[in-house]
Amino acid sequence: MLVNAANLAALRVGFAATFQNGLDQATTQWGRVATEVRSSQKEQKYGWLGKIPNVREWVGARAVQNLEQHDYAIKEKPYELTIGVDRDDIETDNLGIYGPMFTEFGRATGAHPDTLVFDLLKAGFTTECYDGQNFFDTDHPVKDADGNDTTIANTDGGSGTPWFLFDTNRALKPLILQKRKDFQFVSKDKVDDDNVFNNKEFVYGADARMNVGFGFWQFAWGSKQTLNATTYATARAALTGMKGDHGRPLGLMPNLLVVPPSLESAGRKLLNSELGAGGETNEWKGTAELLVVPWLA
Repeated sequence: MLVNAANLAALRVGFAATFQNGLDQATTQWGRVATEVRSSQKEQKYGWLGKIPNVREWVGARAVQNLEQHDYAIKEKPYELTIGVDRDDIETDNLGIYGPMFTEFGRATGAHPDTLVFDLLKAGFTTECYDGQNFFDTDHPVKDADGNDTTIANTDGGSGTPWFLFDTNRALKPLILQKRKDFQFVSKDKVDDDNVFNNKEFVYGADARMNVGFGFWQFAWGSKQTLNATTYATARAALTGMKGDHGRPLGLMPNLLVVPPSLESAGRKLLNSELGAGGETNEWKGTAELLVVPWLA
């Protein structure tokens, strides 16, 4: 193949199309547990996370529910993936090896939000959220019915493989994927580009700007206890009984059990089996959907 502008332009179009095919093939799961937020700045503030609004009886003048301010922000990070195509491979028309690579190139960029979201979820036991506590913690600060300071847990600890129970029916899911720029395909493939002149290599890449953070900890339960009927019942009771400030019930109804592949069998038995471990009727069948996440492995 002649290395000229016309042939390089045709290659660019072909590589970009293959990249897009891979991007479209990426199977993503992050949207089940995270809300996408578009950002127009490098650091987005989420100070309003401290308050969940609630309806009250209208007695006297309106009571403005000022949102408690917290110094919580998500700062974007840049990400890139770049691959090179040897000029010799173009000249000898040895390009078949690059098709699968560009497909995987697209798939990898499409799956990157999953790695960000589920890596953060795994780190939730040791990473702070908006209230200064770890996202999964035993002493999140709230106000009780009398306005006094108290604490609430959204974990029962443990030291085993972590699993998670969520209420994902609200406008804001437990995690946030903040995006400023989606992955875009770019190239340096002119015959007089430095990378071609110095290294005889045509370069193709994609880059994006995004990051992840935590939303309301009240909507999530994380556990490192053994996943069984007892610990699942504990998690459901904690979420359905979760209260906000001033003892106000949040009306949560957990609907998604998230597990790594190693707990898939336990999750299926818990949510799909007719009978429990002792042969009794399984009262938890169908009470949530099971989501097996390979990124949690």
